[in-house]
Amino acid sequence: MFDMSASAGHFIAILLMAVALGMDAFSLGVGIGLKGVRLLDILKLSSVIALFHMLMPLAGMVTGHYVSELLGGVATSVAGGLLLLLGSHMLYSSLRGEHTDSIDHRSGLGIVVFSLSVSIDSFSVGVSLGMFSDFLLFTVLMFGFFGGVMSVLGLLLGRRVSRSLGGYGEALGGVILLTFGLLFLF
Repeated sequence: MFDMSASAGHFIAILLMAVALGMDAFSLGVGIGLKGVRLLDILKLSSVIALFHMLMPLAGMVTGHYVSELLGGVATSVAGGLLLLLGSHMLYSSLRGEHTDSIDHRSGLGIVVFSLSVSIDSFSVGVSLGMFSDFLLFTVLMFGFFGGVMSVLGLLLGRRVSRSLGGYGEALGGVILLTFGLLFLF
C-alpha cells in the first residue's frame, strides 16, 4: 500500500537536501561573479554544476553505504581545501594589483574544478541516499535543478555587485570563497 504522508515527507526531505546542496553553488557563484563573468559563462558554468550535482550523488550511490562515514568527512575536507585554494588565489591576485594567472572559470579545467568543489559534498550525500531509492530520478533531477539554479542566481548577483565594487570585487570574492572553505573544514 502506498503511504501518502511518507511519500510527501520523502519529497520534502529531498527538496530540502537539494536546496542545501545548492547553497554551495550559490556561494561559489557569488564569488566567481564578483570576479566578473559574461552571461555565456554563467550558462556554461551553471550547466556543468547542475550536471555534477546529478552525477556526484549517483556516483555516491554506486559506491555504497558501507563507506559513508569515511567519505563524508573526506569529501567535505576536499571541498573545503579546494575553496580555500581558489579563494586564496583570488585574494592574492587582487591584492597584488597586477595580473596573475588564476584558475580561469571559462576554461574546461576551471569549469570542472569549480563544479567539483561545490558538488563533491553531494557525493557523500549520495552514499547515504539508500532510503530514497524509490525516488532516485526525482532526487537526482532536484539536486541538478537546484544546483544549476542556485549557481545562476549567485553568478548573476556577484556580477551585478562587481560592477559597483570595481577592483575590489575579486578580493571580496576571494574572501567569500575562503570563508566557505573554512566553514567546510571546521
